[in-house]
Amino acid sequence: MQKSLDQKLARIHADKSCRDFILADAKDADMAFGLASPGKSPEHHSAEAKFRTLDEYRQIMRDITRQGLVDIMLMSASSNDVLTIQDGLYANSHVTPAVRANDTTDIWLAAGTGRYPTQPSRPFRTATIDHIMCGHADCAADERGRGADLGLYSITFNNDRDLDREALEHYAAFRLEAERKGFRHFLEVFDPNACGEHCPTDTGRFVADHVVRTLAGVAEAGRPIFLKIAYHGPAAMEALARYDSTIVPGILGGSAGTTYDAFYQLWEAKKYGARVALYGRKINNAECQLNFIKYLHAVANDEIAPDEAVRAYHATLAKLNIRPLRKLDEDLTLSSTASSYAGQTGKIGSGGAPAKRASVIGPTGKSANTDKNPDFSKMTNAEKIAWNRAKWNRILD
Repeated sequence: MQKSLDQKLARIHADKSCRDFILADAKDADMAFGLASPGKSPEHHSAEAKFRTLDEYRQIMRDITRQGLVDIMLMSASSNDVLTIQDGLYANSHVTPAVRANDTTDIWLAAGTGRYPTQPSRPFRTATIDHIMCGHADCAADERGRGADLGLYSITFNNDRDLDREALEHYAAFRLEAERKGFRHFLEVFDPNACGEHCPTDTGRFVADHVVRTLAGVAEAGRPIFLKIAYHGPAAMEALARYDSTIVPGILGGSAGTTYDAFYQLWEAKKYGARVALYGRKINNAECQLNFIKYLHAVANDEIAPDEAVRAYHATLAKLNIRPLRKLDEDLTLSSTASSYAGQTGKIGSGGAPAKRASVIGPTGKSANTDKNPDFSKMTNAEKIAWNRAKWNRILD
């Protein structure tokens, strides 16, 4: 079956003014969070940390795939082995299976450690292209269609010559192997995770410049089919989208936030040039993932405004007797996961008045500094750890 991803990409490249938008569900969190990856179990109580099982997590992937409203299901290599290769879930589906192809050290987020996110990212790959494509090492040519032929490759630049060069060398090796094996990829560029006293003054520009500089040296056969970057607001997105018509910009969702955060961020990013959204925790933490995706899809296809989608979603939850995580009024509020053109946040219908940013409580019991470029020289180790945890809560899928 022809994949909707391929159809949409063809139309986007043929006509940059087309309104096609690509949706991905990022269910690759087991490459980062461990036991907490599947999200909270419906049976959990506020005083306990009870999570869904991996089997339940994969069943949700099956349900969302069969719903057919996303274009991509991003998974770990192990989930891809079960769902794509063993179950054949995607053989007769227009949804494209994709796999996180590398796991840099800054996404090693096991509970109780807290140290890895505070150290500069280093390249690492657990998964291999062959295991993603056929389920074992050294695929024969006729076996490569058994699994996924699309992967996510992630880089984190930290404004450090030696570390950033090392990251690019590993990416170059991956690109060449992928091209030889007929494996496509999309490129994720995270914001700096541990830049110390050398953090860029404009993170959005820093990331965009690295993207275009890196891809300038890559011929079409080795280029990513689209990008996945943190959304730094309309101006940054617009600048990247207009620079090179062959680049297809995409956004990562960040932390769960409110329902309006998710719908508004997608709507605004699309308005200023984004053509892909990859949402992980925004989907996984929703009260009803299938209906959340239903309204996310409607916003992406210009069928409903973000605030109307929030109200419709709450009405659906009421019909299903599902208790919402927030009251409607609260769920119509923008938090720090979404940006206006001026970089402010606010509540729909409030006249654009900026909302207070949610504070993040660090291990010392104090509110952690959530500024994009804090002065690390004035922070304790505990405060640095809390800042990095808060940052990853905002941006990681």
